[in-house]
Amino acid sequence: MPRTLLLVLAGCLLTGCATTARPPLKTVARVDLDRYLGDWYVIANIPYLLENGKVATLDRYARRPDGKMDNIFIFRKGSFDAPEQQWRGISWVHNRETNAEWRVQFIWPFRVPYLVIDLDPDYRWAVIGHPSRNYLWVLARGRSLPDDVFAGILGRAADQGYDVSRVAKVPQPRE
Repeated sequence: MPRTLLLVLAGCLLTGCATTARPPLKTVARVDLDRYLGDWYVIANIPYLLENGKVATLDRYARRPDGKMDNIFIFRKGSFDAPEQQWRGISWVHNRETNAEWRVQFIWPFRVPYLVIDLDPDYRWAVIGHPSRNYLWVLARGRSLPDDVFAGILGRAADQGYDVSRVAKVPQPRE
């Protein structure tokens, strides 16, 4: 597993360095970290190797004494009845002016950009992008989002150059 994770992270880094004719992703104007920290259910993503087959996924962010954040990815593999597993990583703010651009590291020395590109004013949902536009996560404080809210999120992601036909919902147990 660590070797596979290492290869995927290296791929993320390389695709993030690729040049494109598209403008850079636009992040939100400001993220209040105290409001952002906590648990976020992964409602949808652009599937990729490491998250394929994962259900009941959740990202947990908690401040550390060194100013960075614990970034814990909690999931079950294949079924809601499967045992809960987790991957532990570290995140830190890369752009302190907005707090909307982070770096995430699950295996040293690989760091992946984490861009908050859409955020509910009440912090009920967030959208995380990657410069390559090959990765996207829709997060929410609850296990689901109203259809109209989800459609709005996809529309704004498409406006930023995402192929939203690639976005898939992540199975979550009922609330």
